Amino acid sequence: MTKPAELYACLYAKEFPAQALLRLRPELRDKPCVVMEGDPPLQFVCALNTKASTLGLVHGMTAVEVDTFSEIQVLPRSQKEEAATKAVLLECAGAFSPRVEDRSEDRAFLCVIDITGTERLFGPPQVLAIKLLSRVRQLGITACVAISSNFHASTALAKGMSLQPAVQVISEGEESAALAPLPLTVLELSEEQAEIFSLWGIRTLGMLANLPEKELIARMGQAGRRLRQLARGEMPHLFQPVEPAFTLEERMELDSPVELLDSLLFVVGVMLEQLIYRATDRVLALASVSITLTLDGGAMHSRTVRPALPTNDKQTWIKLLHLDLEAHPPHAEILALTLTAEPGKTSKVQLGMFSPQLPEPVRLDVTLARIRAIVGEENVGRAVLRDTHEPDGFRLEPFSLPSKQPSQIIPAQSRAAVRQLRPAEAISLTVQSERPKAFVFRQRHYAVENAYGPWTAGGEWWNPTLWGWEQWDIVARSQDGAMLCCCLVRDLMQDLWQIVALYD
Repeated sequence: MTKPAELYACLYAKEFPAQALLRLRPELRDKPCVVMEGDPPLQFVCALNTKASTLGLVHGMTAVEVDTFSEIQVLPRSQKEEAATKAVLLECAGAFSPRVEDRSEDRAFLCVIDITGTERLFGPPQVLAIKLLSRVRQLGITACVAISSNFHASTALAKGMSLQPAVQVISEGEESAALAPLPLTVLELSEEQAEIFSLWGIRTLGMLANLPEKELIARMGQAGRRLRQLARGEMPHLFQPVEPAFTLEERMELDSPVELLDSLLFVVGVMLEQLIYRATDRVLALASVSITLTLDGGAMHSRTVRPALPTNDKQTWIKLLHLDLEAHPPHAEILALTLTAEPGKTSKVQLGMFSPQLPEPVRLDVTLARIRAIVGEENVGRAVLRDTHEPDGFRLEPFSLPSKQPSQIIPAQSRAAVRQLRPAEAISLTVQSERPKAFVFRQRHYAVENAYGPWTAGGEWWNPTLWGWEQWDIVARSQDGAMLCCCLVRDLMQDLWQIVALYD
C-alpha cells in the first residue's frame, strides 16, 4: 500500500489584534477602528481594520497622529481576548483534522492543518477550504486558506495572499512557480539577511530561488541554503501538532465601565451566540453557563445558571442570566466579563401521535427563576425528607433530572391513604388512665374506641427549635355512629393536643 501524499492547509488571519477585539463587537465592524499598543504617551497603532486602512491610517502611527482623523474608533490591545480567540480558532481547525500546528505571530494568527487523507470526509481540498472559511466567518474572523503538499509553501503563500480570492490550492510540483511572485517579507528574515538581499537587489522569492546554491552557501552559510529551499517550496518540516482542549469560554474586556445590566446583556448576547455556535458544531448543547465579572477595584463576581435540561436557546439563557444577576447584582462597576459554558447532550422528546403537547422545559426554568427572584433561592426547589423523626422535617433542593432511568419498576401496592392536616388542628381531649378517652373535633364529640400508642420522640436539643411529642393512632366514633380514624399528637413542650392526619 502506497502512503498518501502529504497535504497541508494553512489558515491565516491578518490584523489579528483588531479582529480579536471586533469579533465580539459587531456594532464596530462597519466603522474604522485601530488598536493601540504601548503605554501613554508612547502608544502606536499595532493593528487596524480595512476601513481604517482605506482612510490612510498605517501601522506605527502615534496617538497624536490618529487624533487628526475624525470618527476613528480607538481600542486598546487585549492579550487576553487574543488568547481566547486563538483558542477558538485552533478548536475550529481541530474539527477538520486532529493534527494542527500553531505558527501564530505577534500580530497574525496562523495555523497549519494536516489534511492528508481527509478527502472522504470533507471532499477535495478546495471544498474543505471553503467549509473551513465558512466556520471561521461564523466565529467573526476573516481569513484566507492556502493548500499545498509542502508545509512551508502553504504558510508563505497564505501570508502573501489577499482576501480575494480567499482560497488557493497549489498542485504538487508547482510550489516554486506559485511562490515566485511573493515578496521576501513572507519569510522570517533577520535584519542582517534582509539588508543583504536588499543590497543584492533580491525582492521576490522567485529571484531568491534562482540564485546558485553553492555561491549562496559560500556567502550566507547553511541559512542561505535554507532560505533558498523555502523560496522553492522544497524545505522539509517536522510536524509538531498541538492538542487544544475543548473549552467553551469567551472573554471580553469592556471599553468603558458598565453599571446597567441592560448594557451588559447586549454584550452577553453576542458572547452567547459564539458559545451556542461552537456547541452546536459538535452536536452539543449548553448545560450550564457561568458568568464571571471583573469589577472596579479588582474584585470578582461569579454566578452560575443551570437549567433542568441543556438548551441552545439564546433568549432563554439571556433571561436566566438577567434574572440571576438582578437577584445577585454586582456591587461595583464592571470592567470585563467571562462566559464559561459546560457542554451537555441535546435533549429530544418524542411524543405519540395522540399525546397532548407538553410545555417546554425552558419555560419552567424561566418561571422558577422569576419565583426565586421574588421569594429567594432557598425557598424554591423540591422537598427532600431529612434524616429525622421531626414532623414535617424536610429541606429544599434544586430541581434536577435523574441521570438514568431506574433499572426496574417497583409494582404499586394498595396502601391506606393519609391526609396530612396543614396546619394541624387543636382539639380538646379527655384523658383517662393516661390514655385518650374522648375529644371534640370540628364541633363533633367523639368517643375513643381503640387507641394505639403512645410513640414518643424528641430531639435537637442543640437547636432553638427543641421539640418533643407523643403520637397516638385513634379509632373513634361520634354520637351519630360516624367513624373517625386519625393521628393524635401531644406537644410535650406546650402540653397541647392536635390532630395532624386523617386515615382513609
